Parts: sequence; structure tokens; C-alpha cells
Amino acid sequence: MSEHTKSNVSYASYRALAFDRPARGVLRITLNRPERLNALDARGHDELARVWRDVDEDAQTSAVILCGAGRAFSAGGDFDMVEEMIDSFDARVRVWRESKDLVYNIINCSKPIVSAIHGSAVGAGLVAALLADISVAARSAKLVDGHTRLGVAAGDHAAIIWPLLCGMAKAKYHLMLCEPVSGEKAEQIGLVSLAVDDVELQDTALSIATRLVNGAPSAVRLTKYALNNWLRQAGPTFDASLALEMFGFGGAEVREGVASFREKRAPAFPVTTPVSPARSA
Repeated sequence: MSEHTKSNVSYASYRALAFDRPARGVLRITLNRPERLNALDARGHDELARVWRDVDEDAQTSAVILCGAGRAFSAGGDFDMVEEMIDSFDARVRVWRESKDLVYNIINCSKPIVSAIHGSAVGAGLVAALLADISVAARSAKLVDGHTRLGVAAGDHAAIIWPLLCGMAKAKYHLMLCEPVSGEKAEQIGLVSLAVDDVELQDTALSIATRLVNGAPSAVRLTKYALNNWLRQAGPTFDASLALEMFGFGGAEVREGVASFREKRAPAFPVTTPVSPARSA
């Protein structure tokens, strides 16, 4: 880094994320596990959750770009981490806390965040992509919330933002069926801010981030804060959805879901009495 871009925050301890500064005031964070399509292992999940606190404290950063290295934005959670959650209550508690922090740390980060989505975007990577203040998707990108296919409730970020972005009808269709959405379709239904040709993705994200840096900084940040009160209001809904997701990792359905993914076959979920919420009085 040159002198004028030196940060008061060090990112040297991060391993799953890479950092560079493509323009004045712009910090680019890259999910950096391309050999695994940027699937997040335990370390990557932790880093993606807490990096936004460092960004918030970074006096040299006025806007952020989040992208993925290689062929995908992120293939979601590493199955080794998922199996650890299945087998360990302590692991579920850890990931529950990190998942909660990921959502709220992005919401509460004062700096505007731009996501540049290409290839597959799943799991915790999709959380960050859609919670970004401005989301830019390549037209060929494939966005999918795969929770119910895995055998757990759609927790993560789904309940807090999908209905707000694309409406309840579309949210239920895509979340309950794990129906993929292309980048082009995601723009049409309001799930992302903008869809562009694949070759234009990075330049478009950088152009938007630069415009944010050159804007009135307090006005931009206070606008983000005010608009994110819509998400804060949905906090109890999100908290419930995340708890229900974690609840599912103790059941039989997720074991079959993981096995079917590993064996590259359709799942045959166990025939049991489904868990249903108690009716309201």
C-alpha cells in the first residue's frame, strides 16, 4: 500500500479473505478459496462475520467491494463445518453466534458495501451478497438459498431481507423450493440492485464504489443507517429463523441432506412426523 492508503486497521490476520485497494477510499474484500469455489470453512465463516467491525473502524475506507476469487462468488458452507454442527452442540452455538454477527455486523457497518456477484452464490456468501447496500450481479450468476434442500429451515439472512426485496410470494417460492435465480432474473424481481454483462461486473462495482466514496460521506452513511431500520425492525423474525435453522441441525433430515450432496444424488428425506410450530391461541 502507498502512504496515502495506509490503514489504521490491520487485516494481516485474515486467511480466508484477501484485501486490496483498487481506488482511493475503496477496500476490496475477496472471498479467497477459489479451489473450493470459496466455500466457507470454520475459519472463513468466522472471518466473514467479524471483518465488518474492522471495516467500520478503518479510517481509510469509505466504501467496500465484496467479491469472490475464481469461478464463483461462494459455494456456501463447507460440508466439514456442516457435519461438525450436526455432531456438536458447541459447534452449533458457535455458528449461531457467527451467523447472527454476520447479519447484524453488515447492517450496522457504517461504510456502504457493494457486492459483485458472479458464478454460484450460496449460503453465508449469499448472505453478504444480498445484505450489501448495492448488489451487482453478473447476468449468468446463480443465486440459491439451499437450506431446505440441506434439510434445515431457511435461516441465515432469508427471513430478514428476501420478503423486503422481492415480496413474500417470491420469497416463499425460492426459499421453500430452493429454486435458483439467475443474476438477470434476480434484478427483475428486485433481489439485487443491478444485473450486468459478466465482463462488466468488476468495473461496474468499482464505478459504484468510487461514486460512493466521492459522495457526501455523512449523508451516504446516515441514509444507509436510516434505511437499515427496516431490517432492524425485522430483527426478531430473523432471530427466530436462525434459531429454527440451528434446531434443524440436530435432526435426521440434515444428515440425509448432507449425505445426498456428498453422494451427488437426490435426497430421500426420512418419513417421520414433520415438526410443526404450535398454533397460536
